[in-house]
Amino acid sequence: MPERAAGAGGAGSSVEARHDVVIVGGGAVGLLLGCLLAGRGIDVVVLERRMSRGTGRSRAIGIHPPGLRALARAGVETEVVAAAVPIRDGRATCGGRTLGTMSFRGRGGGGSGSAVLSLPQLETEAILERRLGDLRPGGMRRGVEVRAVHDRGADVQVDAVVDGASLRLTARYVVGADGVRSGIRSSLELGWRPRRGRAQYVMCDTRDDTGEAETALLHFEPAGVVESFPMPGGRRRWVARVRRPPAHLTPETLAAIVGSRTGGGFDVAAASEPSAFEARQHLADRMAVGRIALAGDAAHEISPIGGQGMNLGWLDALRLDHDLAAALAVGAPFEAFDVYDRVRRSAARRAVRRAAFNMAVGAPASGARLRVRNAAVRTLDLPPLRSLLARAFTMRGL
Repeated sequence: MPERAAGAGGAGSSVEARHDVVIVGGGAVGLLLGCLLAGRGIDVVVLERRMSRGTGRSRAIGIHPPGLRALARAGVETEVVAAAVPIRDGRATCGGRTLGTMSFRGRGGGGSGSAVLSLPQLETEAILERRLGDLRPGGMRRGVEVRAVHDRGADVQVDAVVDGASLRLTARYVVGADGVRSGIRSSLELGWRPRRGRAQYVMCDTRDDTGEAETALLHFEPAGVVESFPMPGGRRRWVARVRRPPAHLTPETLAAIVGSRTGGGFDVAAASEPSAFEARQHLADRMAVGRIALAGDAAHEISPIGGQGMNLGWLDALRLDHDLAAALAVGAPFEAFDVYDRVRRSAARRAVRRAAFNMAVGAPASGARLRVRNAAVRTLDLPPLRSLLARAFTMRGL
């Protein structure tokens, strides 16, 4: 619907607009949901506080087969596949000896959709934002800071600020896709409980000199796991688990960690600025209340290794697209998110357990614990467990 001004404009003015769905947060999850709904002809707007996406670190890079199917539904699969590189295999080693292998070839429909794809999240978001603009010009609004949401029973009022002026929107439904520090979740007091799985990592991107451009390399060493993943442009991401990040983190520091554990290294001169992060896990007590739902990191914080959180959020978006379309078709009932809350919280719990297992396997180990860990990885390399392992690492069943 067209907006109507409720004031004379300028600071302190108020603008009102009505929409079927307001999405708070223009990251990967909010943009995908916006594209899905806009593709159905639904009146949707995505509100994003940041004026630009920025040019920072690539954050998540892994696009798993279920996530690619979600992107296909939004009409961006071809563009994503063209920009990404496939990860078709994985190999786990310790002390230079192979513990197990995984193959993502010939699974889930063939072609590039069979593999895990690697594409920096910022590039994926740019593709989705362009698609949303094509489907619904003006469907993405930047520089809008949402201050409050009020579920009024028949609709939801969204109070925001843009360019110093107040903005009031009314929607039949609101989705909070506003990240781990979600203001929507906090305002609704939906709870945020820590779950098992917590670890410190350091990482950087550099030129790929491994000669294995489609293989994920997992070094389960006594001092902690070192993982590396192919990236577009002939680059590779290196991630190492540490007990605590070095006080002065440089490419040389990270290269020394990788070298001491694996016997190899990477080109320091070609490396990006390294960063440290803590993988933590949380789940909201509820993912929806009334006409307001949470999606992505606002609903569940999952270990970011391999893009798990982003892909899980895309599966939230797929479910929301289905449920919102069904609800809007029958008059927008109040209980539209009841099934979504139950189904997606169950999926998030399974994802948390998988991620906690992955972090436990990559923890520092020695003596009997190291031998047991390595024996367990070798066991997982045996049929039929190998297919189950590949299924877990590609996030099928969520």
